[in-house]
Amino acid sequence: MTTTDSAALPGTPAPGTPEPATPEHWVLTLSCPDRAGIVHAVAGALAEHGGNITESQQFGDPETQLFFMRVQVESTASREELDAAIGALAETFSMTWRLDVVGRPVRTLVLVSTAAHCLNDLLFRQRSENLPIDIVGVVGNHRDLEPLTEFYGKEFHHIPVTKDTKAEAEARLLALVRELDVELVVLARYMQILSDDLCRDLEGQVINIHHSFLPSFKGAKPYHQAHDRGVKLIGATSHFVTGDLDEGPIIEQDVERVDHTRKVEDLVALGQDVERRVLARAVRWHAEHRVLLNGHRTVIFR
Repeated sequence: MTTTDSAALPGTPAPGTPEPATPEHWVLTLSCPDRAGIVHAVAGALAEHGGNITESQQFGDPETQLFFMRVQVESTASREELDAAIGALAETFSMTWRLDVVGRPVRTLVLVSTAAHCLNDLLFRQRSENLPIDIVGVVGNHRDLEPLTEFYGKEFHHIPVTKDTKAEAEARLLALVRELDVELVVLARYMQILSDDLCRDLEGQVINIHHSFLPSFKGAKPYHQAHDRGVKLIGATSHFVTGDLDEGPIIEQDVERVDHTRKVEDLVALGQDVERRVLARAVRWHAEHRVLLNGHRTVIFR
């Protein structure tokens, strides 16, 4: 019987040869003053570290003179090696940048009051559609949505808020954010106004959703007000939360057309459907690092 030395077969590694490293899929986002050579420099630095770019988008804003870029790249280089390479570029081009693993679930805390549609949608999408977030807890100023939260196997935290206890409640909320290592806070129809101090502490980390009737129909029962005025469009806006009430950088908006045949109940149902769709898109884009701040506006790389 004849035997063959496997080491002699073409393409077979010699015994003891280390296995090639499995490439990691990274997403890099950056912004900096616009100038020539940025794309070339970024692509070159990634190529020097064995990077294979799988997706690349960029935008130069002629008004702000800022440049924005999002790159997905596969590379066998270590996190430390890529950090060092991009850090060197950042010094040259005055970049603000972030590097993360593609698809890593973002640790998310959802804040609610009594309306269930947005919370239920986020929980369902996380479970069934691979929405890239990890809902590490739900905070409610009422207990109405505790059963829904527990149905999805999430922990519910009751933090009631009154005029006299607002500062204490926000301190508890901020402590929970730190304790759970939260990266994103979602206001899923949370009917409380966050203080300026809390907005500053969590700048760029809080996403809100509301109907798009503002500023026309403020206060209670906005859909009733809109119906009374015979509106033809209803919609929703998702935005980052700042100290300016409902005026933070907009991430996503959508509308539905209505006519005189629609009752108030129809407007409410349509409005809730738009709200949950818009919020889900905003959360997904943020978690996928597709949203970059451009002053009081946003750049969205879809």
